Amino acid sequence: MRCLLSLVLLTLCLAHPAHAADGPAAHPADVKAIQTIVEQFRSAISARDGKTLGNLFKPDHDSWLSVADEAKWAKVKALAPDARKVSPSSWKKFAEFIQHADKPVEERFHNVRIDTNGAVASVWFDFDFLVDGKVTNRGSESWQMVRAEDGWKISSMLYSVGD
Repeated sequence: MRCLLSLVLLTLCLAHPAHAADGPAAHPADVKAIQTIVEQFRSAISARDGKTLGNLFKPDHDSWLSVADEAKWAKVKALAPDARKVSPSSWKKFAEFIQHADKPVEERFHNVRIDTNGAVASVWFDFDFLVDGKVTNRGSESWQMVRAEDGWKISSMLYSVGD
């Protein structure tokens, strides 16, 4: 019995590194490419460059949702009883907003985490969104990305809306 238990433990220990090799550490070039996309996204917002921003997305796919956190939701609901907690939008509308913003806009990223297998990726980070130097929204943001024929593209985005 002791021999069988030792064999099982040894098998589990040997299997663990093989599984870990399938994670982001096995795809450093992809992680670096995705980090570049994150920086291009941030830079395009600050430059009010809607075209560059739009080029970071999969053009034929647009899944974009914002979700109010509980504190924000209570405030919004008090002001507008018909408001929705989960609001759909699109990268196209966001790119247009950025392109035509009449005040400086910026998004700051914190705690960026990237997970990829080289074909698909998930990006998660905390953010502060600023208009004219003032934080207007903060929360967490999640991107689903695909490695398309022309490189990494954002295929969907979810983010929380909070104060």
